[in-house]
Amino acid sequence: MLAEALAALAAAGGAAVVEAAGTSAWQGFQQAVARWFAAGDEEREHVTLERLDSSANALAATGGAADDGEAEHVRIAQQAMWQARFEVALENLSAPDRAVAAEALRALIAGPAVSGRASASGGAAAVGGNVIIRADHGSAAAWHMGTVTQGSPRPPGPPQG
Repeated sequence: MLAEALAALAAAGGAAVVEAAGTSAWQGFQQAVARWFAAGDEEREHVTLERLDSSANALAATGGAADDGEAEHVRIAQQAMWQARFEVALENLSAPDRAVAAEALRALIAGPAVSGRASASGGAAAVGGNVIIRADHGSAAAWHMGTVTQGSPRPPGPPQG
């Protein structure tokens, strides 16, 4: 049986697969997951890529509507399936190899493919998480805000009252 921390890591791995599927980051993430499972075995990598494709296709077939019960059921099933695969893979490793694989899985999950949860298309952007835009020391920052000018603000007018 996996320790709680590794079980949580496997759950995060399953969630990351579901979150990344269908995004612009999917192909790179898919390759990284397949390499993680394969550990150098080309046949296992190929099989994992096929399974990941199957999962992505199942998720795409539902249309992904948040209020759609079928879509939610498919998301939950896919997440649980990948969680179980991650758990089995970790369980089958020796303790030293498990530690290395766990660290690699943490890095994979934290990587840009899933952690940013951002996409852009047609001049619009969607971001899951915080967006910080900073302008300091005389610089300017903008995010599709139209015209941005830099200069001193006008002094306030006379008090009205």
